[in-house]
Amino acid sequence: MEATGSSSSFQKLERLVTQLAVGKEALLAQEVGILLAGLVPQGEVLSPQDLQSVCMFLEESRLGRQHWQQNLAQLLQHLATTLGWVLQSQTMPDSTWGYLVIKACLQLFQVLPKDVAPLVWSVEGKNETLQRLLRLLLEVAWGKTRNRDMRLLAGTALSMLVNTAPQPQHGVSATLALFQLLDQGTGELKFGELVMEVPPILESDGLEKLVLTRGLLTCCKTDILSCQLESFTHKVCLLLDVVFPAVYALTKEQKDCHYYCFQACTLWLQRLRDSLPAIWHLMGTRVLAQDTQLLQQLTQLVWDNAETSVEGISEFIQSSFRLLLEIYYLECQHFQDQERLLYQQILQRVVSMPWQIKARYVPLCSIVPYMGSQQVLDAYPDLPQHLLKCLSTNHLCPAAAEVYKALVRQQCAERQGAGAAERWALHWLPLLSGALCSPLPILHGNATNHLLAWTLRQLPAAQALLAARCGGWDAASLRAWVSLLRAQGSVAGPMQLQGDTLERLRCCLRSREDGVRLAALGLLCCSPGTNRPLSSGEMRLLAEFLPLNLNCDSSSFRQLLQASVRKALVRLRDSSLAQLRGKAAQGTKPGEGAGQLERAVGFVEWLLQLSIASLGPGSNYQRKKTALLLLAAVLETCTDTWSPNRKKGQPPSKHGQPTWSITQAAGVLSVNLISLPHDPTTGTMATLLSYARESGCWDFFSHTNLLALLSCLQDSTNEIRDLASELLIRYFPVPLPEPTALALFQLAQEALGSPRVQEAETGAVLMKTILQKSDSATMKILALHAASTVPSQGLCFAQHLLHVLQAQYAIACQDLLQAAASAPMHGTVTALRRCLLQVPEVATSMQAAELAQSWQEFFSSLVTTVRDITSLLLGALQSQQGPGADEQAAAPSFADMGNAIFSLITMRKGQGQEEDEDSVLLSEEHSLILTCCWVSVKEIGLLLGGLAELLLAPAQPAGLAPLLPLPTLQTAARVFQEILLRCRHWGAVEGCSMGFTKFCAALLNHPDMKLQAIPQTMLEQGLEALSGPRSSSVTRRAAGFPMLFLCIVSGEAPAEARPLLTCCIHTLLALAATVLPQDWDQTLDLPQVCALHVLQTLVRGTGLGAALLRHAAPMVALALRGLGSPCWAMRNAAIQLFSALTSRLLGQARSCGEGCPAEGVSLPAFLGQHPQLGAVLLGELAAAAEPALGGPCLHPALHAILTLLAQLQPGTDGPGSPSARFLAPLLGLAGSPIHAVRVMAAKALVPVVCPSQRRGLLLQLAQQLPAAPGQLRSHNALHGHLLQMRALLGPGPGTSGLSAEELQPVALQLETRGWLLTPAQRCPLVRATFLQVLALMPVSFSSGFTQSIRDAINSELGSLSLGRKQGCTELQETLHSVLQERRDKEFLRLYLEALLHLYREPSSWTQEASCKLQGSSAACLEMLLHMVEAEYPGPDLLSQALCAASLLLAHWVGPEDSLLLGRWCAALEDCSRSTSEVLRLAAARSLHTAAPRVLRCCLHAAWPSFVPEALRLINMGIHLLQDEDREVRHEASGFASFLQPEPRDLLPDGCIFVQDNVGLQGLLQLLLAEFGQHPQTFDLLLQHLPVLDIRGIVEGLEANKAASLYKEDEPNVFAEPAVLAWQLLPILLQLLEKVPAGGPLCASALCWLAAVGPGVLHDLQYCKQRWSQGMEQHAALKTGTAACWGMKALGCAKLHTAVAVLLVRARVVVQALQVLGESASTVPGLGCSAQELEQELVLVQELLAQHGLTPVLSQGNAMGKMGPLLGAT
Repeated sequence: MEATGSSSSFQKLERLVTQLAVGKEALLAQEVGILLAGLVPQGEVLSPQDLQSVCMFLEESRLGRQHWQQNLAQLLQHLATTLGWVLQSQTMPDSTWGYLVIKACLQLFQVLPKDVAPLVWSVEGKNETLQRLLRLLLEVAWGKTRNRDMRLLAGTALSMLVNTAPQPQHGVSATLALFQLLDQGTGELKFGELVMEVPPILESDGLEKLVLTRGLLTCCKTDILSCQLESFTHKVCLLLDVVFPAVYALTKEQKDCHYYCFQACTLWLQRLRDSLPAIWHLMGTRVLAQDTQLLQQLTQLVWDNAETSVEGISEFIQSSFRLLLEIYYLECQHFQDQERLLYQQILQRVVSMPWQIKARYVPLCSIVPYMGSQQVLDAYPDLPQHLLKCLSTNHLCPAAAEVYKALVRQQCAERQGAGAAERWALHWLPLLSGALCSPLPILHGNATNHLLAWTLRQLPAAQALLAARCGGWDAASLRAWVSLLRAQGSVAGPMQLQGDTLERLRCCLRSREDGVRLAALGLLCCSPGTNRPLSSGEMRLLAEFLPLNLNCDSSSFRQLLQASVRKALVRLRDSSLAQLRGKAAQGTKPGEGAGQLERAVGFVEWLLQLSIASLGPGSNYQRKKTALLLLAAVLETCTDTWSPNRKKGQPPSKHGQPTWSITQAAGVLSVNLISLPHDPTTGTMATLLSYARESGCWDFFSHTNLLALLSCLQDSTNEIRDLASELLIRYFPVPLPEPTALALFQLAQEALGSPRVQEAETGAVLMKTILQKSDSATMKILALHAASTVPSQGLCFAQHLLHVLQAQYAIACQDLLQAAASAPMHGTVTALRRCLLQVPEVATSMQAAELAQSWQEFFSSLVTTVRDITSLLLGALQSQQGPGADEQAAAPSFADMGNAIFSLITMRKGQGQEEDEDSVLLSEEHSLILTCCWVSVKEIGLLLGGLAELLLAPAQPAGLAPLLPLPTLQTAARVFQEILLRCRHWGAVEGCSMGFTKFCAALLNHPDMKLQAIPQTMLEQGLEALSGPRSSSVTRRAAGFPMLFLCIVSGEAPAEARPLLTCCIHTLLALAATVLPQDWDQTLDLPQVCALHVLQTLVRGTGLGAALLRHAAPMVALALRGLGSPCWAMRNAAIQLFSALTSRLLGQARSCGEGCPAEGVSLPAFLGQHPQLGAVLLGELAAAAEPALGGPCLHPALHAILTLLAQLQPGTDGPGSPSARFLAPLLGLAGSPIHAVRVMAAKALVPVVCPSQRRGLLLQLAQQLPAAPGQLRSHNALHGHLLQMRALLGPGPGTSGLSAEELQPVALQLETRGWLLTPAQRCPLVRATFLQVLALMPVSFSSGFTQSIRDAINSELGSLSLGRKQGCTELQETLHSVLQERRDKEFLRLYLEALLHLYREPSSWTQEASCKLQGSSAACLEMLLHMVEAEYPGPDLLSQALCAASLLLAHWVGPEDSLLLGRWCAALEDCSRSTSEVLRLAAARSLHTAAPRVLRCCLHAAWPSFVPEALRLINMGIHLLQDEDREVRHEASGFASFLQPEPRDLLPDGCIFVQDNVGLQGLLQLLLAEFGQHPQTFDLLLQHLPVLDIRGIVEGLEANKAASLYKEDEPNVFAEPAVLAWQLLPILLQLLEKVPAGGPLCASALCWLAAVGPGVLHDLQYCKQRWSQGMEQHAALKTGTAACWGMKALGCAKLHTAVAVLLVRARVVVQALQVLGESASTVPGLGCSAQELEQELVLVQELLAQHGLTPVLSQGNAMGKMGPLLGAT
């Protein structure tokens, strides 16, 4: 009985019990009978648990079925009683209870048909109980309940009862009786021998027919469906003549149940396929003959709905297409018909459709097996190119991939062996290789994911063909090569990484393109088997890669990086476990496994240290986020922490999985249990952890790691805080150390009182973390209020936060400005929300019976408090406080809010300190009050909504009193209503709306009718207020008023009929259609306007989806009528509503990767889905095309209709289709006197004309053009006809256009109208449009007409020649003159931009251009540099001038131009440090253009005088590679790429562009290798170590100043001085090792040591003293300010940076003392040797590491093996 909730568990348990009971079957049957008989004695109502047991024993238990077979009458009585009680119940009419009753009936009819049959079909066995049960099932199916699932299941149960008929004809009679009852609505039903009066359907929603039809198609026997209808001579069988008309009618009518209607259509085709032999026997002819109405209806049905946007229908349409073609094929085979015209018709229709329409690929994929691949490709030669375009569009890609697979599969079936690959290459190699090598990431990704691996499995020989196409060294070829390698590995097994493959892979890992690096990383980390170990080479590559990619600023890159590393960790873990079990890991050769376990443990330890070291506050957001993701991967993979919510990727548990207890079964059977063997492999994860810890590794939960995560809890971003908190809560042991918890709690309390939203949210996260990581002892230490009296930690914590909130509210009542500055309430409300809603333990305590009263009192007090807070805050913004504040329903205007806040500030400051009223900027006091009000209101809405969702859930225990009683919920509802009606801030409204939607959903889905009435009443009140008289101005319209309606109707269950939505829309439509009063006031809110705005909000709401489409037609008609209103507000609201409806009807706008429009709905499909809407549009269009005499020329709704039609796609229907009726009105608009109407009418004409009609219409329009000037009647009509021709000839969406042969007659007509290009046609607009039409014609005109076109163009252009010089050459020749004049700065900017564009375009820049540029005079460079240095022409022109000067310098500079080069370097330095991103980007591009040539000359000792400038250029490169703008960094990495040690000669630019950090690493190594002896190098590197006052930072933290609302932003949030300092350390140390005695570098080092050494020693001593005192105070007090200060220091980025720089400087000082020896003894102020200073440094570093202020750079034995942390070189 306990296992009845799980079918698999029940089956296993019954098999076990049956086996144990061998020989005691009678005893087992007796015990089961006693158990089932005791469910409900004496005919009582069955509970849901009892029903679940009944269903399980009926379905899965042989003994259970035997029992119910013997007690059938009792079971029927129970089911009838229960179903009747459920239907009569007012509290649970639509609950799971009723569903389980009907499910039990269904299973009873299914498993015991022979026992049920006599009760239905026999006169003697007629059963009154079953008759009552049948009547109840009919009531459910007929709509007595609103639950759609119950009704559908009732239909299936009725069909299963039909199946019990002993003869098929009896079942047919009963089915016909049910359908007749549907038509009559009420009357007597004779179902077998059961006769009953069925009550009428009270409110028919049309679902009854669907319920019955779908039930029959789901489970009715085939012999019943195909049984001949003997009493109807003109009908064949039930399936064809009764069921199909019902299905066909359903697909036309039931728009809100489209999914189930088309499911029924698919089921009907399946049943038809299964019944074909029987139907052939009845009919003697084909069912789907070519001219039958049935075939026409079926094909039209699937085509009309192939483009539907309703979710799930496309799968049914696809199945319907396949079934239809299969049935047609079976009939052709059976009747030996070889013509098979249906296939040709479908293929022709597919070819004629635009490629963007997804619906064309479903039948195309289905038809391939029947027509053959070659026939399809011959009829559709553009198919490969169209599939390539589909691959660049996500929503088309799956369908296109299926077509590709179907064709390739068919090709392989038609030709096997060696010729298959060649045949594949003929059609598909360009497609696949082009997609793989495409620079578009979406195209490459879709081809890789959907096609590549499948192709290699199908055709292994294709690998060599593809590899030959992916051999380049550009980024696209590298990415394609890696993808091919990975796909090959997944198909044929991984290959060895060695030789050229290894070198090429290393280049990919260092590439500048994120996609290339990710692909290479995926190749490294992934393997077909999870227990295949990483080789030492793979670990080495990962150790090189990971530190350099931690600070990538792409979110998707970080997620994919984590996924790949997680796969590598799983491989390491599983291979290590295999070795510990004594098994050889997959892919391991004999003798290789000895060191594999040690390497795996060492790599994980290195990755752990890398992640922890990257979490310091001195790291940027990108590095910390990546490090947290990597740490999460390590913890979830390599610890023994199980997560019950995750099904995959779990570590093997320490103990075996729990098994089902069979003690009770053994007790019943009185048998001895046998011992089950123990799995010897359990506990291996604990063994692996023990092994790692014995090696000094894998101390995941160390104090250092804890401090690192605690520092992240103070981060300024939500993502870092939340992820760090999740890791702490999920993995780290409970509780936190007492001193840590106390310090964290004090910091959290302080942060909650900050006016800054980010800091207050930090306090909330800290509070939640403390709650989840505390025990009862911790609660006592925190000295919370009532900690000793309240047994629940969660309740105790919540009460403490509530008391804090009440204290803050008391302060706000006295002085709101003071409260906003020092005690704002939003932080505490956020903390309450997180602690109450996001802590599972708190939710569990809410269900405890002993705490129910305490929780109820708490929630009552909480809701009352937030109500008072809301009234106070909103009243303050209306200059109202107290009870009358909520009487004003309208939201205050911005002016009112400003005056109210100004009065508050004035009262606080006094009259003598009034602010300047002319100030444009808001004061800090003003911003403080606004922030406090809006954020608090938003958080209150989220809190109340979350509480309702949590506490009103159906899973709450039934016996407990509600924690949110009705008065409390009513109070919360009033709070929501007050916020939404009196609030103007959209952020607050949006946040509150999220909570209100949850609140309404919880109430509407609750079984208590009183709770359901709360949102219903609010909706009625809102509609009443909307239609009432208004006295407020339009500026006071509340932003939240429409959201009130949206939230309420969005809370309705999607599976039901949504009565509130229907009522709301009908009321709004009626209100908006009301005629405006004659004396309406433009300054007041009109009810009609408000109704339109509410409708617009409902349409734009994402939660309603397809439910609104039922009301689309009346809303469109209303919007179109509103466009003609004399009221501006009405017209404005109507156009917004129409725009929202257009987006909803046409779906989300999509675009493919190439920038052309993507899929849209075709006009025939649009009209098929919305037939009423087509009539509305056609009626308005016809009225607009024929304006009334004397009326306006422009119909108000015309432009909107044309815009909607223009967004549709052309269809493939014929002249008699519904879309053809739009043709005449659109053609008539060609003569409109309004230019915009003619243009839009031409665009709207395109979807109306199907491709087959396009040629005829073009010829008709060409013939209507006047052949001579005397025949011209209207210039407007002439222009309109030309516009329509241009639109039809244009490159339509997805169409390849008409061929030259098809357009030849049109061309002949145009040649006879050549006068339209001559001056005889005086309208230039007509001449230009006619020329555009001629340019779109693909045919060749006669020579004479071509010459006339040329003459006309020449006459228009005057003296300009049609030919032109080569672009770059022409620009270069005029450069000097343009720079000399430079009168027009805009012209000069465009000129220089064009020159640079041609230089960056390889196809435009030739060797001749380079020679000409090199030959340009030095005067051009001089003028450009002077412009940069002295003229300050603005950032745009300055950037272009700098880049142009760099271009000239790169082609002209020589060894004698050191002065010129110095000026250029100075200009670059100024721009590289500018605050303008444009100038920094120009500096990076200039560096990329000219600096490599200068540096190469210096490296080869050709120009030694340029070394200082070379060092300046490298320094700028280092600076720009840390820029916060990604494009700047990428350009700077291009400069660094040219300086790599092995540049490739295979690329046009001569190198492979490397990633930013690789480039930075390369520049540092270049400085060390080539310029290490230069004295400026040492000083240059030291410039990148910032000078920070560590004492001042510490004193600032200790001062604990009040937080200000505004915080100064960092100048560069991407730069990481602390990380860069650790990167520079090894370079500086190696430079000092090169110091020769008495050389210039020695003098430089001595000078630096004298200047810096004493300060470093002093700072080290200060740190030692300060943190030693801190530890003593911490150990002595464990409370107070010292602990809180330590936590603040832990999260201070400036302090961490200062500490990192200090330690690096100290290490350099130690090295200098060691290298300089006696020379350093003369440095004043040091007074210590190198050894003494190093000992001091080690002591301080260990001390700081204990406080989490510096990473522990060495642990265990893994560090030296895997490489440096933080990307250090």
